[in-house]
Amino acid sequence: MADKILVTRSSMPSFEEYCEEIKELWDSHWLTNMGAKHKELQAELEQFLGVPNVVLYTNGHLALENVLAAMNLPRNGEVITTPFTFASTTHAIVRNNLKPVFCDINKDDYTIDVSKIESLITDRTCAIVPVHVYGNLCDVKSIKRIAAKYGLKVIYDAAHAFGVRYNGVSTANFGDASMFSFHATKVFNTIEGGAVCFHDNSLVQKLNDMKNFGIRGTESVEFVGGNAKMNEFQAAMGICNLRHIDEEIAKRRAVVEHYRERLSGVSGIKLCGEQPGVEANYAYMPVVFDEMEFGASRNEVFAALAENDIVARKYFYPLTNTFDCFHGAYDVNETPIALHISKRVLTLPLYADLSIETVDKICDIVLSCKRAAE
Repeated sequence: MADKILVTRSSMPSFEEYCEEIKELWDSHWLTNMGAKHKELQAELEQFLGVPNVVLYTNGHLALENVLAAMNLPRNGEVITTPFTFASTTHAIVRNNLKPVFCDINKDDYTIDVSKIESLITDRTCAIVPVHVYGNLCDVKSIKRIAAKYGLKVIYDAAHAFGVRYNGVSTANFGDASMFSFHATKVFNTIEGGAVCFHDNSLVQKLNDMKNFGIRGTESVEFVGGNAKMNEFQAAMGICNLRHIDEEIAKRRAVVEHYRERLSGVSGIKLCGEQPGVEANYAYMPVVFDEMEFGASRNEVFAALAENDIVARKYFYPLTNTFDCFHGAYDVNETPIALHISKRVLTLPLYADLSIETVDKICDIVLSCKRAAE
């Protein structure tokens, strides 16, 4: 494994910095239950993200499940979302006894196609769960307009979008709420972890009840909640990593820019471009291969990289509306662009300390597939 180039590599502070951060835990022995580190990270994130409320979770999935539940959406209500996402998005909807209604994506940035949302709205539609894909932002203005027109809640799956800003505004401020993942593979991580960000102060107590058994005092349990608390070691990792987030994103940007230099303009290769007004976080490096033009399929490129101990990822594949657990309940042909992209996209290795020399090696192998095919 040590010799392999993985698709991602977790960013971490120095060993000494993390040890210094957790040192006081050996004095307090307070390891969980919203301790000092938890409170410190929450406050720092509220400031960094420019949002009044941040509720921390042990992972992003439970954060999304809980915020959907907190919206009091009607049982069996319909939620418009996209199948071009990680399993968590769709599963969080289904596990809340809601029905996902899949909208196709657009061909440019792979986020939900806002021009198709209104045609999917019925009298049972209660919410929209759009996904900021690869750090590419959804059309938040159009989604806000549609939601207001039909009285729908909007909960963003912003798992990929930490640190991204649109016209200077953090993604944490869009919709009724935004969920971030702080998984080890993300631009910002707390080992595992996640958060819900929002403006409605009435959600604070409700979300804290949901993640801590509804316990409000030593003798007071006022809600039937679960357990989804972030522990102090996770929070400490977050405190450390937040100190370096600007450096992290800058390093990722340098890697992405070199990929673009090497792969832009190659027939049969499509790269995501910069979005107007968006300060990117360079979370992923998706490449879409057109076999007819490139001369080799996505799977052939994937295999060529694997032969050289380079681990790319077919991300997102398969689409969530094709999962076996849904027993063929959805027609994948209703989301043709998502299906097309899912069969052709490959995310190449990307992390802050990936060397330019390694990027060149990866690009050489990718381009050799084209030459070999010719």
